[in-house]
Amino acid sequence: MKLIKIATLGTLALSIAGLSACNNMMPTKSPATTAPMHSQPTANMNVVQIAQSNADFSLLVEALQAAGLAGALTDTSASYTLLAPTNAAFVQALQETGMTKAELFTNKPLLTKILTYHVLKGNTPVYQKHVRPGNYTMLSNDTLVITPQGRLMDENGRTTKILKTDIAASNGVIHVIDRVLLPK
Repeated sequence: MKLIKIATLGTLALSIAGLSACNNMMPTKSPATTAPMHSQPTANMNVVQIAQSNADFSLLVEALQAAGLAGALTDTSASYTLLAPTNAAFVQALQETGMTKAELFTNKPLLTKILTYHVLKGNTPVYQKHVRPGNYTMLSNDTLVITPQGRLMDENGRTTKILKTDIAASNGVIHVIDRVLLPK
């Protein structure tokens, strides 16, 4: 009887250890599927400062600086709607295009065209409640489509999810997206 109890306890201990190990191997949400969070109020920060305050936008900030757009997007007399790709989105775009980060960031005309394709033209920021399906002209003068399902479709037919909306800034609003938009 004592041997059966010991065997049962041993089996139970092994089962718990096995389940614990399996739990540690379970996939967690990747950065590409979660929206970046901010630990500080953003309404007094401009769109660039908000991006700078979040590590998940470090590639976006670096790209804005490489293209010479960071200064322009800090203008508090302007009003921007910025579709901000996460770092994971940039990595995915580099893989998709076969470019290295250095190749993209040193090609200022291409980088500028891509980044201005993430800024909506307009006199006022566009919050989620104002977004309607249809065609929108971006700062790059290229067209972005918002589908009836609320996804963004670039000129190459690639769709993008909006991960987080309405991050208010002193000079506009940011919507976080999971893919870099690519104009033709």
